[in-house]
Amino acid sequence: MALQRYIYAHTNPITFWSAGLIIVGFLNTWFTHISYVTDVAWIIASVIAAAPIILRAISALKAKVFSIELLVGIAVIGAFAIGEFEESAIVTFLFLFGSYLEQKTLAKTRGAIQSLTEMAPTTALLVGDDGTTEEVDVDDLEEGNVVLVKAGGQVPVDGKVIDGTGYVNEASITGESRPVNKADGDGVFSGAMVESGTLQIEATQVGDETTFSKIIELVEEAQDTKSPAEKFIDKFAQYYTPAVLIIAILVFVFSRDLRLAITVLVLGCPGALVIGAPVSNVAGIGNGAKNGILIKGGDVVESLAKVDTIVFDKTGTLTTGKMTVADMQTYTDDQSLLAGVAQIEKTSDHPLAQAITTNLAAHIKDDAATIETETIKGRGMVGKWADHDLYVGNAALLQDNGINLTAEQLTDLHHMQDEGQSTVLVGYQGALAFILGVADTVRPEVPGALAALKRQGIKHLVMLTGDNQATAQAVAESLGIDEVHADLLPADKVTFVKKFQDMGRKVAFVGDGINDSPSLATASVGIAMGGGTDVAIETADVVLMQSSFTALNHAVGLAKKTSANTKENITIAIGVVIFLLIGLVYGYIYMASGMFVHEASILIVIFNAMRLIGYHPSIAKSPKPVAQQLATN
Repeated sequence: MALQRYIYAHTNPITFWSAGLIIVGFLNTWFTHISYVTDVAWIIASVIAAAPIILRAISALKAKVFSIELLVGIAVIGAFAIGEFEESAIVTFLFLFGSYLEQKTLAKTRGAIQSLTEMAPTTALLVGDDGTTEEVDVDDLEEGNVVLVKAGGQVPVDGKVIDGTGYVNEASITGESRPVNKADGDGVFSGAMVESGTLQIEATQVGDETTFSKIIELVEEAQDTKSPAEKFIDKFAQYYTPAVLIIAILVFVFSRDLRLAITVLVLGCPGALVIGAPVSNVAGIGNGAKNGILIKGGDVVESLAKVDTIVFDKTGTLTTGKMTVADMQTYTDDQSLLAGVAQIEKTSDHPLAQAITTNLAAHIKDDAATIETETIKGRGMVGKWADHDLYVGNAALLQDNGINLTAEQLTDLHHMQDEGQSTVLVGYQGALAFILGVADTVRPEVPGALAALKRQGIKHLVMLTGDNQATAQAVAESLGIDEVHADLLPADKVTFVKKFQDMGRKVAFVGDGINDSPSLATASVGIAMGGGTDVAIETADVVLMQSSFTALNHAVGLAKKTSANTKENITIAIGVVIFLLIGLVYGYIYMASGMFVHEASILIVIFNAMRLIGYHPSIAKSPKPVAQQLATN
């Protein structure tokens, strides 16, 4: 047992010692011609290199597994027995060297996880009740503790800022490298870097419960979760190895050519086939983790690659979820009236009023006197501006006070309403001054991302929303969405998802990960734009930490590329086996050359998979928003 551990621990040095001895053997053959030196060098090279291979084969047999090492081990012993020391030495070296390169390249594909792990904070500055700080291990922190993070420091907990301001880089969580300004009340993630400023943060989640820790655990598990292709290959390999052994035995029985039978064993090693699928899976999921996209396993990658229908929630997914003034029609030259409108709306807590106040805040002077207002139920509000009544509300409010709209103004009003905007009319001195259109605006990147999804092969884009039909239809038409259903409850959305699945479609549902959990769980692939919420991470198959459509496009493209890459690797592996068998039949391929091609094929599939590490989709720029920019003079 001790010897076995020693050999396993020194496999890499054994590989290079074997290479050195093989070189000594060839140098002697070419230059010194000392008869026994060449054979001794190759015999020693064969013995030391075969040791770890045969030990692994025996361990596998104890577990009732027919491994690749078993094929190579039998072939090497056979070659050694018939005095083909050169062949046995080269075959064992190539196998060990291929395993060495495989480990190195696989380690690189797992670089995203390694870099995340290295970024995990280990210590924190704990703020005491008296305001002093003490450096403690992050594992000693508890919920409710307050920690101090200075510029250049790392946030050790999930929590909220209770004092200070600063710019925080959350790339390790969201994949977005642009620093975000944080102030009192803002949430922060463990693992984020404070680039400027000083923050005091109250911990809401610590240790393994932080979002950062969950991300590392999730992606590590995902990279070990097998795709359907991997599961098939694993099952195939269980039968393939015994089949090759039987074929080699039959070759020897009928041909009486032991060398040929041994060569069949060497060429029959399915190395590239076995490694091709998992390395693609690891590289693809690693790329996603590096870019703030959490994909929960190889089976999810495969399912997402097959999706032909994407169903979207509207509010908070296609739109920002925040009401804003999206349009404004002006019928007066007196722009100062906007200051009056802002001051009147400032006295109301209605969502429309708050949106208008926010957008017109620049018009309010610091020394402006408070306007006395009167609320007219079901109509709007009235306030005094320059000794005249200023009306802010609906058309009925203006009509009640003798202000009638012209045909042109009515057309503008109906047009804005048809676009799904909630309208607020402003009347002053007997005339309509403004029509303000308030809406939940579409995310700026959505149009370009949806067009890119179409180019990536998504056939059906569907919107399901609890909003009214007019608003939903307007948003859908502006984005080129194929199908829209409005006035829905969460249970209704699930019904539609099931309906699409019954039609034979492969459905992905994209939601915010909070009230869309049933639909996320029902769809073939649930995609949460959850910004790192616990519900999103636990419910969805794919979590977009940036909560952006650019990330959605990346996820879909990455899944398709990863699936295609897996198929390429399988094709390469099978093609190499066919090539070797044909070469063997026609006498062009021998044991050593066959092993060289075999190991080269393993590296080819690994390097092919590594292309996924640098994958990034190209997305056409979105057109500029239609909403007019408000005057701020």
